[in-house]
Amino acid sequence: MKCPYCINLNTRVVDSRPGKIEFEVRRRRECQICERRFTTYERVEQAPVMIIKKDGRREEFDREKVLRGIQKACEKRAISVNLIEEMVEVIEQELRESNEREIPSKIVGEKIIEALKAIDDVAYVRFASVYREFKDVADFIQELKGLLPKECQPVEFDHLMDRVTDKADDRS
Repeated sequence: MKCPYCINLNTRVVDSRPGKIEFEVRRRRECQICERRFTTYERVEQAPVMIIKKDGRREEFDREKVLRGIQKACEKRAISVNLIEEMVEVIEQELRESNEREIPSKIVGEKIIEALKAIDDVAYVRFASVYREFKDVADFIQELKGLLPKECQPVEFDHLMDRVTDKADDRS
């Protein structure tokens, strides 16, 4: 392994342990020339999972893209980084275990929505508003209505929904 500081090839492993995710090894290494330490992660290389986008394009599954999307939805919420990383890991593992080489992006999006809905309603609505492409306030209200238990929904909610829908129709 090449030292990232001095580019020397003489490095040694100081410590090795399992990584945070399955089939990953975390190694602490030390350069024998500059004596600086750095961490490397080894993962088993797996066959790529291709995601079929809405427009038909195909691109390799990118866990970092999923992580960024979930982090954005969870911004300023009391959700730990560890929990977000676990969510991404579970989603990636489910996709790989499906043994499908090509997976529609809709399935990935729905898995993210399910995971967010289970932990935080606000993060769920944030992600859903972008993923499901809400067009107006009526779409938001409809989604929020689905989150409230029937006994908690105010009677005025349906009336409010009708008013919002009427205003949207007037603008058309």
